[in-house]
Amino acid sequence: MTLLVACALLPPLTAASCGDEPSGVTLGSARLGTVAEVVEASGSVTARAAATVSAPAEGTLAELRFEAGDKVRKGQVVAVIDSPAAERRLDDAAKAVDAASSGGVPSGGGTAGYTAVQRRTDAQAGKAFTAAREAAAKVTDPEVKAALLAQVKAAQEQYDAVSETAGAALRSVQQGVAGLGEAVNALTAAQRVQAQQAYALAEAAVDALTLRAPVSGVVQLGGTPSGGTASLTDLLADPAAASAGGAPAQGPLSGVDSAVPVGATVGAGTPIMTIVDTGRLGLAAEVDETDVLLVEPGGKATAELDAASGATYDATVRAVDLLPTTSARGGVSYRVRLTLGKGTLADGGAAPTPRPGMSAIVRLQVRQAADAVTVPASSVVSADGRDTVWAVRGGKAERVPVTLGVQGEDVVQVVSGLTAGQQVVIGGADQVSAGQTVP
Repeated sequence: MTLLVACALLPPLTAASCGDEPSGVTLGSARLGTVAEVVEASGSVTARAAATVSAPAEGTLAELRFEAGDKVRKGQVVAVIDSPAAERRLDDAAKAVDAASSGGVPSGGGTAGYTAVQRRTDAQAGKAFTAAREAAAKVTDPEVKAALLAQVKAAQEQYDAVSETAGAALRSVQQGVAGLGEAVNALTAAQRVQAQQAYALAEAAVDALTLRAPVSGVVQLGGTPSGGTASLTDLLADPAAASAGGAPAQGPLSGVDSAVPVGATVGAGTPIMTIVDTGRLGLAAEVDETDVLLVEPGGKATAELDAASGATYDATVRAVDLLPTTSARGGVSYRVRLTLGKGTLADGGAAPTPRPGMSAIVRLQVRQAADAVTVPASSVVSADGRDTVWAVRGGKAERVPVTLGVQGEDVVQVVSGLTAGQQVVIGGADQVSAGQTVP
């Protein structure tokens, strides 16, 4: 009976006590080891680049030189658009050049008549520059667009100079300090420059109807129309977020090829094909604001894909965005961009190559401590707002405040408060009280 009472009064101390009944309290010791802290975030696979090749003007698709899945090099001709409107503008511009070269400024009306001629010439030039800018704005290839806009700017600056010369000559005639012939010559020069520039801009617009690959990569027919609110790269990086942002979702109808057939009518901005550069795959991970300050460029990470069960992929942090994104739940996160490496299956074999847009769970290694004093995470309890552990000294439990460093999933670093080899309670810490005998 006494033994039974004693057993009933004794608090549970070890993994087994009276009658070999488990108490839930287990002991261990602080050890030297390596601790790695990991931040987990959702993400998706991204392509290095993607560009949609679109029709720069309304017309018909005259040639389609590549099909879905074909590989193309940057600068290769991929399609040709036939635009009667653009060709007509070029023909009209050519006739204007001939007229300006063979004829002069009509006489009559004195300086007032010549002033009216200059105003008409200025208006024609302005109309040509506006049309050229509008045509350039519809070109999706950034390099071609930039070249066209630069050509328009240079042409306008040149015309403005000769127009100002003609205007100054006319004013000199009105003031009686120059002859009319000088003003006529200046105005004729302005007309010729205007006609030549209009032709050059119309010719550039026709040249742009020959569509070239803006990047090297793999062809996918169709794409995102010009003017969408989200770029194709964003769609690949985070399809759900980009769709929520208002970008029109593109995809073929069931049973229908998404290609624009040769001979079909196209409008300015109609997507013909998308070229995806998969030469370097990456990851875009959304990291919560509470963790993002721990993430640094060059940091290592691993990723698991929903589409490749059992495979683990290596990754390296490339950059951390400065501006945040707001999730659908209202939380603030920052996009971390990583370079995706090769993957390994559980059996050691090579993992399949992912495709852009695939969902991933990214685990970023943000901190690591080697040769550190460590204890199991289960041994740390909070008391009065401080981290503590139950240390065993002289066979009795003693609450010891500790300072934690790197915190892994199962093991944490103890910066101060414990030494390696010291015995601690690692299980059932909530059943221990100060001064309790722990055999």
